[in-house]
Parts: sequence; C-alpha cells; structure tokens
Amino acid sequence: MRIIPRLVVSLSLALTNAGSALAQSSTTAESASAYPSRMIRIINPFSAGGPSDILDRIVGAELSTRLHQTVIIETKVGAGGNIGMEATARSPADGYTLVSAPTGTLVINPHVFNNLRYDPIKDFEPISLMTSIDNVLVVHPSVPAKDLKELLAYAKANPTKISYGSPGVGAQPHVAGEMFKLATGIQMLHLPYKGTSEATAALLGNQITMLFGQVSAVAPLIASGKVHAIGIASSKRSAILPNVPTLQEQGLTGFESASIYALLAPKGTPAPIVEKLSNEVRSILQNPTVRKKISDLGMDVVGSTSAELANLMRTESARYAKIVKAGNIKAE
Repeated sequence: MRIIPRLVVSLSLALTNAGSALAQSSTTAESASAYPSRMIRIINPFSAGGPSDILDRIVGAELSTRLHQTVIIETKVGAGGNIGMEATARSPADGYTLVSAPTGTLVINPHVFNNLRYDPIKDFEPISLMTSIDNVLVVHPSVPAKDLKELLAYAKANPTKISYGSPGVGAQPHVAGEMFKLATGIQMLHLPYKGTSEATAALLGNQITMLFGQVSAVAPLIASGKVHAIGIASSKRSAILPNVPTLQEQGLTGFESASIYALLAPKGTPAPIVEKLSNEVRSILQNPTVRKKISDLGMDVVGSTSAELANLMRTESARYAKIVKAGNIKAE
C-alpha cells in the first residue's frame, strides 16, 4: 500500500521534469527561430585594415543582407588577439557577439601565454572555418640561395649568420620558424618585432635573413626582386605564386604552416543558432562574387561545419602544442 503514493510522486516528478525540459526546448527553439532580432557584432581581435578585418567586413555585409539585421565589425586589439577573444568569451551566449579568430588565437596562444583567461576549445562554439592563407618562406636577396637545398647549405656553412623575424613572440611566423628549425636542424636567431610591417621592413633592410610571410603580403616584394621566395609552407602550391614550389616538394615532409581564419561564438550559444550561422556563412562563401573578393586578398575560401571546425581546432592545437614545447616558446 505504501508503494502507490511513492509511485504517484515519482510519476508526478517525472512529468514535471519532462514538462520543464519540453518548455526549455520550446523556448530555445522559439528564440532560435526569432534570431536575429537585433544587431550582431563580430569582434576582430587585430588591427583594422588587416586580413581578418577585411574578411570580416566581406562576410559581415553578406550576413547582414541574409539575416536582415545590421552586422558591425568591432576592433578589440591587444595581447596577441587575447583581449578580443576574452571579451567575446565573456559576452552573453545569445548569438549577437561573434569573433573572427586567426591561427594564433585559435590554436597557438593557449600554449604560449601563461594564465590565459580563455580557452578556445572550452569557451567557444565553433561556427565555421572561413578561409586559409598560404605562408611563404622568403629571404633577403643577399642570401646566396634560390631554393631550400641551397638555403640549408648556406645555413650550415654560416651557423651564426641566419636570423628570422616575426611580428612578436608566439606569433604564427615565430612558431613557423621554430618548426623550420626542428625540421631542418639548422640554427637560427629569432628577432621579434612589434608587427608584421616592422618585421618585413627589417628583412628589406637586411637586418634579418628571412621570415615566413603571407603570400598576399609578400608577393609584390617577390615580383620586384626585393626578397626571394624559397618555398610555400603548405601542402600545395599557392595560386598567387604558382611557380614557387612547396617546402614539402623540396623535402620537408609534412611541413605545414598556413594561416586560418574561423568564426566562433561564446560557449553555450544555442545549437540551432550556431547551426543557422554556420549554414549562412558556408552559403556566403559559395557565392561567386564573395569568393572572388576573398581570393583577390590572397585567401583560399574554405567553409566548414561546426563539427569540422571543432575537430580541426583539436588536432591543430595538439600539433602546435608540441612545437611550442620543443621550441620553448613563451610570451613575455
């Protein structure tokens, strides 16, 4: 006789919980279907006018048209992109604050900076991988090397004369340089600068031997003879520099150091909103006009699902963690 009241209570609790879950699911679905109902902002963690800023404005303009809401690009620079990433991570998880994350903030910074106040994998919802940009190893014309074999021979014969620049400690070009050292066994002095333009100016002034630069930025310098291209740091040749072989073609098996740009939302953003944004971004990236605009920037259009980006972030983070540890790279 005492079982019946307990059964009634259990059934009542089960129905109450089921009703709460159904109500919560209904609310989420309703909010997702009404999304967006106001302005969306995409945070750019780097300087205005740079590759990420231009890409964000192209995608943001199309997203605004498709979603019938204003999309603004908000620049929050500093600390290697960490300020913009942290601001996004702490924003409400409602789909109205997104962030455009390049390679550094996406998979490198967690291994370089101590006491980082965000985790790219744990604190964000992946939306889509938007683009990638090939990097190319370039040297000053005074270096008597036209390809990887000649560069390595020169480096081994002159172990104290090889230096490479980067936009700063822990920046992707710095990590690419350490990766190159590990792959080739040569000795190189790393000289960090305050930005890409400063590092490039140092190369042009023969203050450093070489650097890894994005093909879109250094292609004009290669064409003018101000620097010489040694090899593309990707698995395939660049459409911008089709005559420059990859470092892999020249013997560095598996050497890969491309720049990628992804769109993320704060952790906890409802799955239907993440899926909607992912679908819209991928559709935008298939538009021929948009593809041309992005290709003209020297970027390769990608587009991915949320799950594909999540998997890429995990594998790339693990890969860069090993390089950072081996090179003992730590931001000051």
